[in-house]
Amino acid sequence: MDLAINPFSSGTRLRDMIRAIRACKTAAEERAVVRRECAAIRAAISEGDQDYRHRNMAKLMFIHMLGYPTHFGQMECLKLIAAAGFPEKRIGYLGLMLLLDERQEVLMLVTNSLKQDLNHSNQFIVGLALCALGNICSAEMARDLAPEVERLLQNRDPNTKKKAALCSIRIVRKVPDLAENFMSAAASLLKEKHHGVLISAVQLCMELCKASHEALEYLRKNCLEGLVRILRDVSNSSYAPEYDIGGITDPFLHIRVLKLMRILGQGDADCSEYINDILAQVSTKTESNKNAGNAILYECVETIMGIEATSGLRVLAINILGRFLSNRDNNIRYVALNMLMKAIAVDTQAVQRHRATILECVKDADVSIRKRALELVYLLVNDTNVKPLTKELVDYLEVSDQDFKEDLTAKICSIVEK
Repeated sequence: MDLAINPFSSGTRLRDMIRAIRACKTAAEERAVVRRECAAIRAAISEGDQDYRHRNMAKLMFIHMLGYPTHFGQMECLKLIAAAGFPEKRIGYLGLMLLLDERQEVLMLVTNSLKQDLNHSNQFIVGLALCALGNICSAEMARDLAPEVERLLQNRDPNTKKKAALCSIRIVRKVPDLAENFMSAAASLLKEKHHGVLISAVQLCMELCKASHEALEYLRKNCLEGLVRILRDVSNSSYAPEYDIGGITDPFLHIRVLKLMRILGQGDADCSEYINDILAQVSTKTESNKNAGNAILYECVETIMGIEATSGLRVLAINILGRFLSNRDNNIRYVALNMLMKAIAVDTQAVQRHRATILECVKDADVSIRKRALELVYLLVNDTNVKPLTKELVDYLEVSDQDFKEDLTAKICSIVEK
């Protein structure tokens, strides 16, 4: 995009500068072009050139991305942010996020402009301010601007709500003490229909749970019903092209909700009991012939293993992992082996039922899968199966490749020593 208004003004246009830099054959040539451009931008700054301030800022951002120092342009960001128009503010906020970070004192000077823009009547300017605050907010700014962000969580516009929720996550991370201010608003956002707002709200709830035990208890009491409703709606919804991925409605929302359910159900029998049915429904209804479906099933298994689930539900989860072991995708088989290693501590007997499939993975062509499966077989060894398992491993030792023989021999010796 060409940000120049007048191509015949002093200095070069953004696209011309980029072209000149890309045409350089040596690092020395590139440095010379950058040095010349920086000198022209410095001169424009000292002369107070307002007509091309936004163009100079765009050039500075490109120079910054190449790794050259651009600290002299930081104050120009603040001047652009303080301008009245949206185009100037947009390039100013973009420069602010790129050229500055939360450790720089200059940032404190922008707090007042941010406050004004968060209260602006134009939703796009409000969005710019939220985006910038969500990226570079410091603890001091969080304390000063939290009330504005909290108010915007009740805004009518779904995009503003979504950005306010994401900005709230940054605020809670910087100042965990402010978590209690956002509890009620976060719970209310779970009643929204817009999926972007819902994903942001779920992410905010997860952050609140990490930041405050009081928030965790509040969300356990006030959010579970809403989360079950969301999960049931997306699981049972008909084809929606806006959210469809591989024939599944919004797997990203599925996964976020399951993660939050895991946090809420961990160590709480009542919460776990409340979500058992919906977890069983998702586990049995989700198709496993697409990657999106496998991602949901994996997260569902993680959640079942992480809460106080019933034994029947845990067996269902381990059976899903058993099916994963027969998948052609190496990544799916690997994560299934990883999860089964954790599942042994929860339900060894259910994992033992998949022993034959796990042994087949020891003979897999992929070295990572072989090693992980071998570790899992070692954990499965007990008094009743030690002989057949050891025999299988010794038989495979004769035909395994040279690189794997060492690991295999070491594990067989460890089994014998047991």
